[in-house]
Amino acid sequence: MLSSPSVVLWLILSTLYAAAFHLLVGESWRELLTSWLASLIGFLCLQLLAVLAGWPDIVIGQIRLVSSFAGSVLALLLARRLHLW
Repeated sequence: MLSSPSVVLWLILSTLYAAAFHLLVGESWRELLTSWLASLIGFLCLQLLAVLAGWPDIVIGQIRLVSSFAGSVLALLLARRLHLW
């Protein structure tokens, strides 16, 4: 079960990843919202996959940093490639 600080941390991290991506390649506010949603979904998907698979990772609390970062980046690149914005 995720604790409240863990939820806040994954929201902060996925928001930072989306903001950094948007600063590099974004053009509009709509893209920022789409980037944030893609980052959040990718973050959570690979976080869950890493927990279920038992992958070794750098962990802060219950957050697997490398896996969740990779999930965010992959989701952001996929959203950009599919022209979701």
